Amino acid sequence: MAALAPYDVYAVRYAHHDRLASENFLGGDPHNAPMPIDYFVWAIVGPDRCYVVDTGFDAATGKKRGREVLRCPSEGLAALGIDLGQVRDVIITHMHYDHCGNHHLFPDATFHLQDLEIAYATSRHMCHAPLGQAYEAEDVCAIVRRLFNGRVQFHDRTGEIAEGLTVHHIGGHTMGLQVVRVWTRRGWVVLASDASHFYANMEQVRPFPILYNLGDMLEGYRTLQKLAGSKKHIVPGHDPLVLKRYPAPKKGLEGIAVRLDVEPILD
Repeated sequence: MAALAPYDVYAVRYAHHDRLASENFLGGDPHNAPMPIDYFVWAIVGPDRCYVVDTGFDAATGKKRGREVLRCPSEGLAALGIDLGQVRDVIITHMHYDHCGNHHLFPDATFHLQDLEIAYATSRHMCHAPLGQAYEAEDVCAIVRRLFNGRVQFHDRTGEIAEGLTVHHIGGHTMGLQVVRVWTRRGWVVLASDASHFYANMEQVRPFPILYNLGDMLEGYRTLQKLAGSKKHIVPGHDPLVLKRYPAPKKGLEGIAVRLDVEPILD
């Protein structure tokens, strides 16, 4: 069997929100110090194809939800040399507002989702505010329209997007949350998305408070470790520490994007 070709992997920061630690852990936090959250999209670049993971939210949604939008995700991706018009595959980890907006940026792409996620986002569960508040109706409708235009590919639990690039159902945070496993020059890297918002969620086994199933979220931490080369190969979905632990891909992108396919510069 031929060796897998490694991918380059990037995290692109596009928004920020100042908040307290009590908002990031189920049951709160006794110290309740500042613990801000960052918002990312990710790019996986192979020798002849680029894949984007999640699409973020736009300025209007950010204003509505009190989030600071730093730049459109398209700007950060373009700074990496990625032509959005050439992107043919977008992996949506789940359909919360901060992961599946900006559909217009990828008009010709196929979106990859878990069967369970679109079923969940259009189910009776959305009648309950604690479950439905993180979804935007317009984003969900856009996915449905894309489905009827032949631009959605469903995955049942585990799916291969390409050689060395797979998706894996985790659940917990939402019914159909999936993570992305990608082969890189440093081994298997897992983009955890909201299977662990922060390093502290999985490392301290302290779940994020927005969830569908607590048991699945806790089991998800174990699954992340099984899928990754090591704990250092797991990248959480919203932790500002990601920008400190990994290097910028080139000068001028500090604080905007980092490379995840190389060894961390900080533990």
